[in-house]
Amino acid sequence: MSKGIISKEEDYSQWYNDLVIKADMAEYSPVRGCMIIKPYGYSIWEKMQAVLDKMFKETGHSNAYFPLFIPKSFFAKEASHVEGFAKECAVVTHYRLKNDENGNIVVDEDAKLEEELIVRPTSETIIWNTYKGWIQSYRDLPLLINQWANVVRWEMRTRLFLRTSEFLWQEGHTAHATADEAIAETEQMLEVYADFVENWLALPVIKGIKTPNERFAGALDTYCIEALMQDGKALQAGTSHFLGQNFAKAFDVKFTNRENKLDYVWATSWGVSTRLIGALIMSHSDDAGLVLPPKLAPIQVVVVPIYKHDEELENITAFVKALTKELKAKDISVKFDNRDTHRPGAKFAEYELKGVPVRVAIGSRDMQNGTVELARRDTKTKETVGQQGLADHIEKLLEDIQKNIYQKAFNFRQENTKEVNTYEEFKRLLDEEPGFLSAHWDGTPETEQRIKEETKATIRCIPLNNKLEEGKCILTGKPSTQRVMFARAY
Repeated sequence: MSKGIISKEEDYSQWYNDLVIKADMAEYSPVRGCMIIKPYGYSIWEKMQAVLDKMFKETGHSNAYFPLFIPKSFFAKEASHVEGFAKECAVVTHYRLKNDENGNIVVDEDAKLEEELIVRPTSETIIWNTYKGWIQSYRDLPLLINQWANVVRWEMRTRLFLRTSEFLWQEGHTAHATADEAIAETEQMLEVYADFVENWLALPVIKGIKTPNERFAGALDTYCIEALMQDGKALQAGTSHFLGQNFAKAFDVKFTNRENKLDYVWATSWGVSTRLIGALIMSHSDDAGLVLPPKLAPIQVVVVPIYKHDEELENITAFVKALTKELKAKDISVKFDNRDTHRPGAKFAEYELKGVPVRVAIGSRDMQNGTVELARRDTKTKETVGQQGLADHIEKLLEDIQKNIYQKAFNFRQENTKEVNTYEEFKRLLDEEPGFLSAHWDGTPETEQRIKEETKATIRCIPLNNKLEEGKCILTGKPSTQRVMFARAY
């Protein structure tokens, strides 16, 4: 166990918090409920951004930016939307401060806004008010816009990356001429998210549709990807919403279709946030620190020299420079840690804590023998290999680590996904062997709500391409045609 990090078996929640802070990912802000993302944590977000941004642009989307502040009246136009976010909204009421007679800074009561502004919890309203001026004809469609931004959803109980009052995300907002086109967009973006989370975060997901109780406020359908963390709780890793014509009607966004008739456009929205960093940490890491998939690791390879004299360091440095050049040509990030203020053992512990996938140790004896010692973070195994062809060996090793991390997470999910047929078994497993529970449900929101209140488990999704089978609801015994996926969740 790394110094200062409690075992995840002993206290998973504390283990997670310790790890985020000790690995230099983030820290709590002076503003309650907010976080400061430190350079090491932010560099992971930058990598995520770069990959996702490329994927969005390859599917025809463009980036834009919309205001942080939204007039309160905009929210009143879409009733279910405002109801869904009302309890989380931060409201700006004044625009100026002043000094009182005692020299204290106070709000200037004479500077009250004519209309309060909402600090954006999500941008549907401001964007659809804007789209009204951008869309007149079917020739203006589809409109495929993405925004990288911060949002504020006031939270009372917060946890770094997973749930904070302010967080970073991207939100896509698209407009289409037909319902079929909008649904195809919603499904396409779900596939983009699943591809990204599985192939970059090395985290298997279940793709599905949310129940009416769990769907996004103002949507007709919410598609989602659900992942399983190492404590058996689910985490929603991304959502894609089919909004129908709700926002188009609320903001009067009409277009002239090919038949020269006026119609309301069809809408989607979709997003992922910095909570993906939380998912990355919780799904792979161990008591020694982070375990990062190579594709998202800020440092993929660290080289630690072991030497007694400057002459030995010079020889090692010359070799490492050549190796670094080869690795960078393969787009592999490498750090040569030749600090003389830290002993090799301290460096090994530091990079283990930070989850660097591959560590190369090289000393004067290695230089004589033409070898290096390679250590991989995922399995904690070491091997001595030749310096000849080392860059190619490391490249293959990184690919193997990426696959191995995914396979380990996949096996964990398989072992912790169970079919249940009785409510007693359902409740027992939630307490004793938490994970995904596949069970029959009678399809009513009342039953769903009662299960949630009694067990704290929610229907994470109705899996896509779900197998139809006759069964009985675990709670009411009423007929059911398919199983749905339950879990306790973040």
